[in-house]
Order: sequence, then structure tokens, then C-alpha cells
Amino acid sequence: MNVYEARPAGGSNHPIFLVVSEIWGVHEYIKDCTRRFAKEGWHAVAPELFQREGDVKAIPNVQDVLKIVLAVPREQMLGDVAATIDWAKTRSNVRKGRVGVTGWCWGGSSTIHITAANPDIKSAVAWYGPPARPYKGKSGDVTGVDVAKDIKVPFLGLFGALDQNPKPEDAQKFGEMVKAAGNQNVEIVVYPDAPHGFHADYRPSYRAAAAQDAWKRCDDWLKKHLA
Repeated sequence: MNVYEARPAGGSNHPIFLVVSEIWGVHEYIKDCTRRFAKEGWHAVAPELFQREGDVKAIPNVQDVLKIVLAVPREQMLGDVAATIDWAKTRSNVRKGRVGVTGWCWGGSSTIHITAANPDIKSAVAWYGPPARPYKGKSGDVTGVDVAKDIKVPFLGLFGALDQNPKPEDAQKFGEMVKAAGNQNVEIVVYPDAPHGFHADYRPSYRAAAAQDAWKRCDDWLKKHLA
């Protein structure tokens, strides 16, 4: 599996930061964000989680891409993420005991599952990932709602009020579910004039003010809970 890696220019003991892509895989936007995280001091790694199924970046039809993405088994995704983290721990100048995760859209939904399932994760930031998105598991579909009770580490969710998948009320409800299970270190932020994909600066959905504020919140969250 290919992994795009960006590390700080100097220093050592950098926390590992897993960057999970949207449905289009590790394209230039994801690579750019990965480099930006490295400049903030994180050893950032972005795995190609659809590599077995083909190069989704080269498929023009979004419905064809979704057929691939939605067929990826939950266990496969979680296993590939665990392998990515294990590999990252072998890299030089990393802090093996501090691992965080972030992702956008499908990657945001996956961040929920990864945070609930992987004991290496110490902090998480999910960007507009629908909690109710089903992932195909061995015993049937599993959603983020199903695993909300298993999120025990600091969790930040960044959402848009104009989004319909997830709707803002569903995002808020998910945060309340995590809190109800005993994790009070949860924050759900909903930007009033932002649609789905408001951080994606290569798409019409981009909203500069929300994107910049959300990036700062993400960075502050990591510096507080992962550094």
C-alpha cells in the first residue's frame, strides 16, 4: 500500500498524524494538507486505502468511485490503518506513543471508526463525516453511531450548517452520544454558512473563513491533546 509521508524539516520526537482522504484517494489536496500538518510539527502519513480496488483518482464518474469506496470492508480499512501506524512507528524521529487521526468526508466518517477501534489513537479531528454512513462489516453494516460509545479520547468534529449529509443536528447528536458514554472531551463545531466540503479549496464548496477557522481549531486541538 502506498503512503504519502510528510515530516517536519527538523527536530525529533514528532507525534504521528494519520491523514484519511476523501473518496478520491490521496490526490493533490490531501497531499497538500499532509504537508501542512508536517509544517505544524506532526509526522503526517496519508495511506492509499483504495489501492487494492484501483486508482480512484483516475475515475471521472463519482458514482463509479462510490461503488468502490462503499464496498471496502470495514475490517480491511481498519487493518490498513493499523498497518500504516505500525509502519510510521518505524520512521526516524517519531514519537511512537502519540498518534492522532483526521479525515474529510469519507475520511471523517472513517476517523470515527478508527478512533473507536484503534488503541494507538490519542486524539481525533473529523471533518464533516456522516456518523450514520454504513461500513460493511463481517456481521453486517456498522455505523459511527454504533461505535460512538467506544470513542474514549479527545474528539473534535467540524461540520457545516448547510450540509445535508450529515445534517448539523445529526452531528450534534453524535457528539452528545459520545459524551453520554462517558467522554466529556468532545467538541462539535458547526459553521453557519458552510456546506459539505467547506475545507476543500479545489471545489466550489470551499468557504475560506470557515476553512481557516476550522484549520486553526484543528491545530489548536492537536497541540493541546496530542503534542
